[in-house]
Amino acid sequence: MAPAATLMRNKWAATVASIWIQSTSGTPSTFGIYSSALKSTQGYSQATLDTVALFKDIGANVGILAGVLYAFAADRRRRGHYFGGPKVVILAGSVQCFLGYFFTWLTVVGVIHRPPLALVCLFMFFAGHSMPFFNTADVVTAVHNFRGYSGTAVGIMKGFLGLSGAILIQVYRTIFKGDSTGFLLMVSVLCTLNPLWLMWFVDIHDEEAYAGNEKEPLNSFSIVIVVVAAYLVGVIILESIIALTLWVHILILAILLLLLYASPLWISLRAIRVSFSSEELQDDAEKDYMLYHDQLPNDGDEEERNQNQNQNQNHGVGVEEEENINLLQAMRTINFWLLFLASACGIGSGLATVNNITQIGESLGYSSTETSTLVSLWGIWNSLGRFGAGYVSDYILHNKGWPRPLFMAMMLATMSIGHAVIASGLAGALYVGSVVAGICYGSQLSLMPTIASDIFGILHMGTIFNTITAAGPVGSYVLSVWVVGYIYDRESSGDDGNTCTGVQCFLLSFFIMACVTLLGSLFAFTLYSRTKSYYHRNRTTVGRIKHSPKE
Repeated sequence: MAPAATLMRNKWAATVASIWIQSTSGTPSTFGIYSSALKSTQGYSQATLDTVALFKDIGANVGILAGVLYAFAADRRRRGHYFGGPKVVILAGSVQCFLGYFFTWLTVVGVIHRPPLALVCLFMFFAGHSMPFFNTADVVTAVHNFRGYSGTAVGIMKGFLGLSGAILIQVYRTIFKGDSTGFLLMVSVLCTLNPLWLMWFVDIHDEEAYAGNEKEPLNSFSIVIVVVAAYLVGVIILESIIALTLWVHILILAILLLLLYASPLWISLRAIRVSFSSEELQDDAEKDYMLYHDQLPNDGDEEERNQNQNQNQNHGVGVEEEENINLLQAMRTINFWLLFLASACGIGSGLATVNNITQIGESLGYSSTETSTLVSLWGIWNSLGRFGAGYVSDYILHNKGWPRPLFMAMMLATMSIGHAVIASGLAGALYVGSVVAGICYGSQLSLMPTIASDIFGILHMGTIFNTITAAGPVGSYVLSVWVVGYIYDRESSGDDGNTCTGVQCFLLSFFIMACVTLLGSLFAFTLYSRTKSYYHRNRTTVGRIKHSPKE
């Protein structure tokens, strides 16, 4: 039986706590729930609303400060300070989450009467900026704790983050019954308190980074994502067909929370028990070995030490990690900018899609329930893309030798097809196109951090991948404001000039986005061409590699 300290202070407990934090951290993806209320109460045009959404995206994707804080807090932890490590980053995210969403709620309900646009943009920036702090703490800690399966670990964290939007919407529909202003109040409280009590369990366990059988429990966490996603899809489809009573909503939410909280906890406890039993067996074996070793002639000591050293090197222990370069060194390489440009095209077009999905549905005659359903489903497809890309990239890398950048190029090319389907405006095209685009968008959010850790190392991973993530709002600004917003307002009709109906509202803009993601695929393919020999050479040790191409 494992002692209480072992149950609460290990990489599996940290993983469960991170999963639960991620499950309420994806609030930026729910912008479509309250965007119409924000637009109507403040009298915004579509271009102005897209500007507000842009600042939300900047906050959600520019996580350089989160990466810097993580590196500082991790250093404090290594020096023995109690208040160091990932919990410092999570605390900073919680404060921003409350300030951003609470003041946005005060704005929508009229307590703060029509504040200047710049102030609303600041509120949304803080609201969005909380997510990189949660995400950085959970993702980078997972990579530290599971270096041999970094793709799968990142995919799990990103997968639950993607599901969080749909999870929060289910809570909102049960409690507030469609009151979008109530959703803002709920997010400001729930998404602040949840990380605050869980942050004490999230920590780095480098000594366990290669310990035990990691694959089976990680696969079990992946299965939980699939089950929760399938359950949410079924619920969303059911809600779109029939009107559900309050008691049915409560039952649905109870089952969802049971899947979300009980399943990861059970997997974690099982993994801890197996790990603890293995450690006891290993300790017994080491004692027997030492008794036997004491009887050996001293001549064999040096040879055996050399053999053990070689074994440790094969397992990534005790070898200097030469690939751990910092942000400024990474920015002087071509590979960094290829990954940045590919992310700008993929993440930027995905953000532009989710920010305008409510207006797309309204222009095509969808009801408010249907557009809300689209927002929920987008979060699920996004989640499946995140977790699926991490799992599949690990599998094809270790078993087929396919580098991750090649998989990124394939997903970006597929994403362009999804944008083209949305542009067609055909019956059901928005549902089909959002499935394809959502899955491919989620894959970019999972592949990019893993590729960054492969190429540049994990020591400065937080600052490097958060800097590359900033490519998302750059692409989103160009596509949302200069393309989607401009074309929408040009096609608008009606008394206020802010409403557009018909296929023409988004046809041209989404064809442009299809071309942009195809361009991103070319950037990713170029990165593949530059790194394929490196991946093939190290395909069984990626995540614990000791050398990487920096040019």
